[in-house]
Amino acid sequence: MADLPRLLSPRSIAVFGGGWALKVIEECDRMGFDGNVWPVHPGKAEIGGKRAYASVADLPAAPDAAFVGVNRHATLEVVQALRDCGAGGAVLFASGFSETGDEDLQQALLDAAGEMPVLGPNCYGFVNALDGAVIWPDQQGCRRVERGVAIISQSSNIAITMTMQRRGLPLAYVACLGNAAQTGVADLSEALLADDRVTALGLYIEGIGDAAAFAEVVARARAASKGVVVLKAGKSEAGRAAAATHTASLAGGTVASSAYLRQIGAGEVANLSDLMETLKILHAYGPIQ
Repeated sequence: MADLPRLLSPRSIAVFGGGWALKVIEECDRMGFDGNVWPVHPGKAEIGGKRAYASVADLPAAPDAAFVGVNRHATLEVVQALRDCGAGGAVLFASGFSETGDEDLQQALLDAAGEMPVLGPNCYGFVNALDGAVIWPDQQGCRRVERGVAIISQSSNIAITMTMQRRGLPLAYVACLGNAAQTGVADLSEALLADDRVTALGLYIEGIGDAAAFAEVVARARAASKGVVVLKAGKSEAGRAAAATHTASLAGGTVASSAYLRQIGAGEVANLSDLMETLKILHAYGPIQ
């Protein structure tokens, strides 16, 4: 696992772009984030009431996290600059990479990032309701909590919907993967479960990626009395086609994926309502034996 905890629990956030970046700033303010938020824009003196910096080189320090909300080609330049300055990681919002068939551009992006952790591309990012850090360019309904469950989604719209729940379920983190070009399901799951304040993990996923690595994460989670439950998208032929165009994921068949989840000790549910209700049980009582 790369240094994902620094990215996921930042004390400083750099924000690149225009309107989408402004929303990230507003959400951080709304959630009471008390770290530094540094807008970066070559043509503006301030964004969201905060001083804007012309470039990465002008920032006061290497940011722990960054939201990169610029076009896909400019994203490569920003990622390279963040890597060179020692940033902790970045959320890559731009689309137009492998999900549209541009594998070369996605590889160039990975080369630019190197060992620096990135979520995406084609990714909304995450909400950390424990620390108030919101690298998320849209509305979201999370509230500050001291402990709770983590949720990973490969759909930003589904993730937004889950943040709006009012079922008495404390949400510690809600995170998206996008194309998962570098950071995959197992990597992000491990990082979130490593936070002592996280009690359980729920996933809305189209594909696992590294099945062996995810199995190990589930085993370690159960050993730590943290349950894992999965809602698998893309079980029909139409769903698998949608998953491939949505995030470039390959969604496996129903029988094989269900058998795999049973074998590794992860729960499986059929809909979002069941996912939320199961997480309530796991939060209160731990894994179901």
